[in-house]
Amino acid sequence: MMGDKVKVGVIGLGMGKFHIRNYKASPNAELVAICDLNVERLNSMKEQENIPLAFTDYRDMLLSDDIQGVSIAVPNFLHKGIAIDAMKAGKHVLCEKPMAMNVQEAQEMVDVAKATGVKFMMHFNSRFVSDVRFLKKRIEAGDLGEIYYAKAGWLRRRGIPRGTGWFADKAKAGGGPLIDLGVHVLDLSLWLMGNPKVVSVSGSTYSQLGNELTKDSDRIFDVEDLASAFLRLDNGATLLLETSWAQNIVGKKSDRYIELYGYKGGARWGGDDPIPLQMVEDRCGDISELKPVQLSEDYLETPQHHFVSCILEDKEPMATAEHGLEVMKVLDAIYLSAKKGEEIRV
Repeated sequence: MMGDKVKVGVIGLGMGKFHIRNYKASPNAELVAICDLNVERLNSMKEQENIPLAFTDYRDMLLSDDIQGVSIAVPNFLHKGIAIDAMKAGKHVLCEKPMAMNVQEAQEMVDVAKATGVKFMMHFNSRFVSDVRFLKKRIEAGDLGEIYYAKAGWLRRRGIPRGTGWFADKAKAGGGPLIDLGVHVLDLSLWLMGNPKVVSVSGSTYSQLGNELTKDSDRIFDVEDLASAFLRLDNGATLLLETSWAQNIVGKKSDRYIELYGYKGGARWGGDDPIPLQMVEDRCGDISELKPVQLSEDYLETPQHHFVSCILEDKEPMATAEHGLEVMKVLDAIYLSAKKGEEIRV
């Protein structure tokens, strides 16, 4: 089946434009359809990328027997309904993060995926960054030893999303930077650590800056602008998580990072750093900094290429529906902990 191509469609042309780019670059994908409510944007993308079919209603797209898989890149509150309709139509699904608005919705999606037998992949695209893939290999080889403590964050000094405004509308987004940015570094940290289960969280959320910065606009802002949490994992390790859209951080305008500490070594991945991956190793009591490595083509893959490969080869995606559900459990627990002011069991 190596010569075969998977025919795919993209629903939502905001973040969906990145899905389109990666499908067009994948030798195993054939992008045959797109869907968006904005007719002008839809027609422009259809002409620009020479895409055969364009729809304003995703249900019409799902009627096409030619389409085998779809990317869902729409606002969070629409994920569940579109994903379930797509799976029931026999389409494989690549879903943008977060999986859903809450655990209940995510569980419904997992149940339908199991019942229909289609591939369901989460678009945790940070897992596919070349430096991250290299770090994952080094962790699996035992270079860091057992990871017992981790820190992760995605902080912005002034980075409240603009656009259509739904990002800061709790009814459409489910939350603020925690569910928008924090979902990335939370998933990435747990994945690098071997996907341990989170057993409890203690979280806090704040909205002082966000409310002040948006008070003179007509945009809805009823979510947090900063969230932090302390997570206990079932293997005894702990994870400190922080994320913000508006925070008076010092030194840089944005900081996206993962820090992992093991008994044999440590690593920092900074997505916006000049040198993204830095590692140290304990060699007979002496700590040595490892020089950056020139990465090979083995570490270059997009989520879309992986998605179509999973369909062609009938293999499980790297980022499963269950992974999406576990992350939603943690996000829900952090919000509940912040609301109640107490630690929450996951």
